[in-house]
Amino acid sequence: MFARKVAVLLKPNSLQEFTNLMECEILPWLRKQEGFMDLIVLAVRDGREVATISFWDHQVNAEAYSASGYPEVLEILQRLLDGVPYLKTFDVVSSTFQRVPVLQRSEGETFAEDRSDPPGYRSATPASEGESSASCR
Repeated sequence: MFARKVAVLLKPNSLQEFTNLMECEILPWLRKQEGFMDLIVLAVRDGREVATISFWDHQVNAEAYSASGYPEVLEILQRLLDGVPYLKTFDVVSSTFQRVPVLQRSEGETFAEDRSDPPGYRSATPASEGESSASCR
């Protein structure tokens, strides 16, 4: 697994708009990228600094996103940024983050699934299509 951490300062009072753009435009697009696994968005309490950590199955997929998709994301967010984002990449050497492969089932067969997230955790993949905590229009 591979991770990309991007940190940047936001212009005053722009955290809500940043969050909305991440949830409504960027995250749905990221979910379609090959190898994308999850995204964590962090904010300092005053809302002026944010960091995102994206998780990818392999470095090559993260690099493909960095070369083609990341510049588009920066363009979408540019009006909210107060400075140049700082990017750092990591190999994930240990994690409690686990993805269980989706079980393939034959027609008519069902499996019992526990879709509950641990306390304080919200999965980046909604249980139903279009579900989001942000009000996307």
